Amino acid sequence: MNNELIINKNSSGIEIALLTEKKLTQFHRELADSSYQVGDFYLGKIKKISPALNAAFVDIGADKDGFLTYFDLGPNVNSVRKFTKMVMEGRTGTFDIEKFELEPQTVKTGKITQAFRSGEKVLVQVLKEPIANKGPKITCDISLAGRFFVLVPFSNQVSLSRKIGSPEEKKRLRDLAISLKPKNFGVIIRTVAEGVDISDLDADLRALLKKWEQLLKQLKNAAPASLVLGEGNRIQTLLRDILNDSFSSVLVNDQEIFNEIKAYLSRISPQSEKILKLHTGKTPIFDQYGVNRQIKSSFGKSVPFSAGAYLVIDHTEALHVIDVNSGNTSFDPKNRDENVLKVNLEAVDEIARQIRLRDMGGIIVVDFIDMKNPKHRNDLYTALRDAMKSDKARHTILPMSKFGLVQMTRERVRPQVEITTTEICPSCNGSGRIENSVQLIDRLENNVVYLWENMNHKNLTLRAHPMVISYIRQGIPSLRMKWWLKYRRWLKLVPEIGFQVTKLEFQDTDGHPIVGD
Repeated sequence: MNNELIINKNSSGIEIALLTEKKLTQFHRELADSSYQVGDFYLGKIKKISPALNAAFVDIGADKDGFLTYFDLGPNVNSVRKFTKMVMEGRTGTFDIEKFELEPQTVKTGKITQAFRSGEKVLVQVLKEPIANKGPKITCDISLAGRFFVLVPFSNQVSLSRKIGSPEEKKRLRDLAISLKPKNFGVIIRTVAEGVDISDLDADLRALLKKWEQLLKQLKNAAPASLVLGEGNRIQTLLRDILNDSFSSVLVNDQEIFNEIKAYLSRISPQSEKILKLHTGKTPIFDQYGVNRQIKSSFGKSVPFSAGAYLVIDHTEALHVIDVNSGNTSFDPKNRDENVLKVNLEAVDEIARQIRLRDMGGIIVVDFIDMKNPKHRNDLYTALRDAMKSDKARHTILPMSKFGLVQMTRERVRPQVEITTTEICPSCNGSGRIENSVQLIDRLENNVVYLWENMNHKNLTLRAHPMVISYIRQGIPSLRMKWWLKYRRWLKLVPEIGFQVTKLEFQDTDGHPIVGD
């Protein structure tokens, strides 16, 4: 499997596209004015406690308060509270929690009123970005994510990713983690740690401990309702989580970002530096590698996937709906059931891709083409589960209901990616009327004749919409050839996809506009 990461910096922020076998599978936008990042640490101030919701609203210095439920406090919230207070009062010396006596863990059936009071300061971490009219969801169950480990302060537990299959490797990693981690720190061993040398694992853990020390130093002088430590930009987080040997290239169009990524790769994966490339061509990076074309074709309401079949994707505030349609696909009456199963199975891969690509969250309902055979239904359910295995977001899929619907839930961490795929016609501004083709060609020829005969321009360049350029070039003889035979002057043609159909611009030898409309 060949993966490519393409990073486009523009005036509005940063766009990140992940291509698998040249096909767009993930798309992220990091807006320049983005306020939150999952993983950011804030010193919050309890603003309001809601016993009915068993939750608290926490001021973290933004327009919308963070939402903290009792279940997101974590079992070690009492230790977090006590240690935070000690740090802010300067009573922890070198911030060494190895000598810190952990507080008793909280019970799952407790109440938020037993944990906090209004006005109290608390160290929190962003769990989910603001979505719609909701504020960010936050947690006191803090952790620091690295390349191979997730460091969990105020815990001594060692956990492993379920995707690490070998019992011998599990034992090796567990033993190494126990020997490397300090007291009162738990660790979660990530999948990418499988087969990694102890020196690299140790370096990753030391980097996380250094980040923890930085967090505490900044916490000591932090003001209430303010950012204490950021998680880092989205590019570094994405590289940390997905970079592996399957990546053939990481392409970026900005020198500053290129330097940042190079420095980051030198720390986490020096052998990957060679795949990092700076795009310097005149063609925009997303156009050069076909990303813009895939974005426009993948984010519409209707998404084709195979031989006339297509998906219709819609969403409301409550849920997302995906409808599988056979379109103009023809079925052999003798093998209709097999053909329907085939189309549904082909739809599964596109559905899984669309869910990841759009970062859908919450409830998702899929309406497949009706199948009566129980075995076919089960095969389809199994195929959907397999297709969703590569999705890192937590999700649950239910078997097909008697109405032929498959229901699933997917963790909602960030707002859904939405791309507008409809445009107002640049030529008519939505009116539905433009200058007719006869008038356009007459105006074009009048301009050409005037510039050649009256203005005596010998080297003339026309910039126009590709459709107009194509019309001038087509035919034997073409319109341009007819002009050459008549005026003995050759017109240079430059197609401009961003031009309106009726826009014509002529340039002189030096490239200066001389006629534009």
